[in-house]
Amino acid sequence: MAETRNNVTRERILDAAERLFMAHGYEGTSMRQITGEANVNLAAVNYHFGSKEALMQEVFRRRLDWLNEERMRVLDRLEREAGDQPVKPSAIVDAFFGTLLRMADDEQRGGMTFLRLLGRTLTEPTEFIRAFLAHEYKEVMDRYKGALFRALPEVPKAEIVWRFHFMLGATSYAIAGTDALRVVTDWQIEAEDSVDRLDRMVPRLMAFLIGGLRAPIPQFREPSGEGG
Repeated sequence: MAETRNNVTRERILDAAERLFMAHGYEGTSMRQITGEANVNLAAVNYHFGSKEALMQEVFRRRLDWLNEERMRVLDRLEREAGDQPVKPSAIVDAFFGTLLRMADDEQRGGMTFLRLLGRTLTEPTEFIRAFLAHEYKEVMDRYKGALFRALPEVPKAEIVWRFHFMLGATSYAIAGTDALRVVTDWQIEAEDSVDRLDRMVPRLMAFLIGGLRAPIPQFREPSGEGG
């Protein structure tokens, strides 16, 4: 009974921290806010997590463990189905980014709250979070990078790495929220095409990512080396 009560309290703290970190960022969220939102005392937070930093890590770990396992499972299936052939680049992109975006419809996995927290964190990370996420993602990133290298043998590896970097950036910005986009662009669009509409944002973003991966390879001009 006590264990069940502890688990409920722990999940309530994580849910509250997830919402507040999403709304205010890591630095902008205080432990007092978290205890108030979760309706617990500071001792309960310290008992379950020990520190604000450890709490932030656990907020991510409970979502990323499933996400990374699912990404690996999907890529394993795609590679089995492809046999001796490389997996199609569009399928690799969907397996990595689509798996993440589809979490928005799954409240059990954090839904849009977690997606926006992840997007915000990737666009304004603190040093410890950057190191934590790099560690959490390393195995998955290595697998997907290798799959893209096999799928696009004619594309220089450096170009693939850069394009994947750009795709991560575009996705992070898209899921972080749209207030900044409105301020920067101030473009007037119809309500049915609102950037807040997830059912339209996801297919648009996926089409953009796949288009970027397939874009012509840029030609670079080497410096002439002339002095004077």
